[in-house]
This record gives sequence, structure tokens and C-alpha cells, in this order.
Amino acid sequence: MSGAKTTGGLSSLRDLRILPRSLTVTDDAEFGLAHASTGPQLAILTRNGSAARFGGFEGECAVIKGERLLLGPPSPRNITALRARLSWLRPKVLGLSTSVGMGDRLGLATPGHVRALRAAGGDLAPIFAQQSIREMERTDRSAQQVMDDAAWGVFAEGWRGGFGADADHLKTPDDIDSCVEAGYTFFTFDPGEHVDGTAETAKPSALYAGFERLPWEQLEDSAKALTNRYLEQSFEFAGHSIGFDERTLFQAAVKYGRAIAHVVALYRHLVRVSGDRDYEVEVSVDETETPTTHAQHVYIASELQRLGVQWVSLAPRYVGRFEKGVDYVGDVAEFEADFAVHAAIARHFGPYKLSLHSGSDKFSIYPAAVRQTRGLIHLKTAGTSYLEALRAIAALDPKLFRAIYRFARKRYEDERASYHVSASLENAPLPQEVSDADLPALLEQFDAREILHVTFGSVLRARTSGDGYSFYNRLMDVLRAHPDTYASNLEAHFLRHLKPFS
Repeated sequence: MSGAKTTGGLSSLRDLRILPRSLTVTDDAEFGLAHASTGPQLAILTRNGSAARFGGFEGECAVIKGERLLLGPPSPRNITALRARLSWLRPKVLGLSTSVGMGDRLGLATPGHVRALRAAGGDLAPIFAQQSIREMERTDRSAQQVMDDAAWGVFAEGWRGGFGADADHLKTPDDIDSCVEAGYTFFTFDPGEHVDGTAETAKPSALYAGFERLPWEQLEDSAKALTNRYLEQSFEFAGHSIGFDERTLFQAAVKYGRAIAHVVALYRHLVRVSGDRDYEVEVSVDETETPTTHAQHVYIASELQRLGVQWVSLAPRYVGRFEKGVDYVGDVAEFEADFAVHAAIARHFGPYKLSLHSGSDKFSIYPAAVRQTRGLIHLKTAGTSYLEALRAIAALDPKLFRAIYRFARKRYEDERASYHVSASLENAPLPQEVSDADLPALLEQFDAREILHVTFGSVLRARTSGDGYSFYNRLMDVLRAHPDTYASNLEAHFLRHLKPFS
């Protein structure tokens, strides 16, 4: 830094390539993200020469013509200090705005997500920090790392339009605690393990027995009180009549009663530990085999409301199949007819947003979903950003991509167990049958795409015999060396997602 010269601000410093959108000017300092041979560096230039302006930051300092310059690493300490200075780097609640969650399993996708939002226009509310606890475990990342990586991306792109942070698929109070501490604002409760899908086909005697065994104390209810509230009643929603006979009610209660009790416990824990911090809640019951009927949706919403839960969005299990990384599998007209009633129920009991989980690449149903919800909708994507990283790898390092694909095929049968997918190894092209030039096209082939999608954890954690990473370091090195390639892939791909919503 000894040879640096300034005639007015960071952008004029010789040998510092400041990302233009990151440049931020305050009353007493300038902040920017600089390209350096060792990677990105945080650059801070004080405007009055006071070293005190660097409080909380770490890095190397120099004095240049009476001004003080700090160059520091993109470290947890520096992003924490930067968040304290720049309010737009802190996530916020999004309310009922049309919103989209953009999962980032590698920590490098936010710049591409921001560019897609800018290109789409409109007033979409983004969630940049989003990862489920399951995905964090599979990528060896913490809730704080996910948050910090998103904030660095927001800073790099100078996004000041606000964003949310989704602590996704939370199942335990401990999960909530770690995400509250990291500053998340959007908490997705996943009571899927407590949903009893056998209620749909249970014989009357078994269904009645299951009803009697419900955790009535946790539900602050009784069998008699519940039946009095629902039996022989009819609910009207935008011209649709939904009635409850005994079997309909018992099915709803047995299927979702324990799940509701679990959500209530998580919600009350969140209220206690959040203190005066803002938060919003999504309830997700989408990861089940059987769809949520309209009557069951009424039961879920009515009971959560009775028990004092406040939520901003709900993810029922819709008709058809929402498989990972591919378009909707099912009849689009049937989906819209069913979805229209769910949307009417959400307007009646909320209003709250309907959430499309596993929502990435469901291009065929986006127009219907937006039309029926009238914009009260949340789109949640996750692994599609990882797939765009693999698309970049396929073009930039075919040998690495081929090795990843070969490994993914070996891991697929084990990894598919926790996902709703239907890809088969027999239908996916063999690695040796695909030329280097055609490798990116594997991302468009249904079976290969799903195989690559659900094996991300195994790929990112795979180790060599020497205990190094088999793929992770090489993959990240390529993406960091070609950030615009990855960002361009993401921009083009997410623009297809965002346009129908914006």
C-alpha cells in the first residue's frame, strides 16, 4: 500500500480495483470491496484521518496523505463490524410482500441473485440468507456463515432494497437458538416428522383410536370441544363450501394434530428467545406423501390461530409432485383449481402468503400461482443455485465436472432417501457417453439434473485418502476465479423464476 495515491476517495486509489457497486460513502468514511491477488478485501478509507473509525474492524492500516486506509479480509469480524455501520446489510422482516427465497449452498451466489432481481424489476422482496439445518449439516456450514456470506454478497452488489434471512426447516428449539443468535428474521417451522399420513387410509376404528390419543393437553383442547367447533359446520371461501363430517375431522386432527402441537411449542420458544427483535414465521407441512386437503388446511389455520400462533406464510402439500430441481410433475389445470381454494382459505384466515417449497424450476405453474394468490405468495428455491455452479464448472473445468457427475451417480441411491425425486440412474447418460462440449447439457436432462441436485452434500464433503477434499476446494477455486461466469448463469436462470412474480 506504500505506493497508493489518492485524489479523492477509494475509487481513486492506485492498485485497488474496487467493485463499483460496493462503494459506499458515509459522513466519515468510504467502504468498498476490492479485488486483490489473494482474493476480495474490505477497503475502508476514513475521511478525517481518525483511526477510531476503524473500531471493530481487522486488517492492515496505512496513512495516505493524512487519510487512513484499512485493507482487511472478508472475515466474520469484519462483516459484523460492517453490519453495525451499514444498516442495509442487516436482514429485516418482509411481511406480506411477494417474496422469493434464494438458497445458496456454496456462499457465492448472492451477487448473481441480486443481478437477477435488478433485471426482473418490480417490487419482489428477496431472502438471500436461506439454508435449512439439514443443508447446513451437509455443507459443513453454520447459520452464522450462511448469514455472513449473504451479507458479503449484498455489500459487493450494493443492494439496498432490503432482504430477509430464512432459518429454514427448523425442527428443534436448539435450531431456533442458533439462528436467532445469527440474526435471522424469517423462521420456517417444519413439523413434518409429526404428520401422520396413515390417517388418510385408516379404518374407522384405528382413526378413532388415533383421535383419542392426540396430545390434548398440549393442544389446550379436548375431543368434545374440537368436535363441537367443527362437526356439521360449513365454511365458505370464495364460492367454495368446505364441510366437516366426523371422518373428515378425525383425519385432519390425526394427520396434523401432533404437528400443530409441535409448531406451537417452537413458536412460543421463538417468542421467548427473540425478545424485542423482529421476526416472522412460516409453517411448512409440504414434505409429506399425501396432499393437504382443503378441509385439512382449514383445520391447520384455525387451530394455529386459536393457539395464538402468528405466521406470515404457510406451505401445504399441494397436489402433483414438487420434485427437486425440475418442473412441476402433474396436471397444471388440476393444480390451479386446487390451489385456488388454498389461496381463498389463506385470504380468509390471514391474509397470509402461500409458500411454494421445492419451488425452483416450477415454471409451468408460476403464472397460476401468482394469479390465484394475487401476489400473496412466497417462492422458495434452494439447490438450483448449486446446479448453476455446476453448469459453470462444466464449461470451465470439464474434467472436474465429469468427476463430480461420476461420484454423484454412485451416491444417488443413498442420498435420494430424504428427498422427493423420481430420477433413475438407468435414464441418466453415462459420463463416458458425453463429450466435454455437451457436459453443460446434462443440467437440462431430467434424471442427471436430479442426481446432481440431491447429492450436493456428498460432493461437497467427499474426502481423499489424505483427508483433503475430493472436489470442494477445486470447485470453489474455479468459481472464485470466474465470479462473473457464475453470476451470469444465476442471473439468466433466476430471471426465468422472477419474471412471473414481478
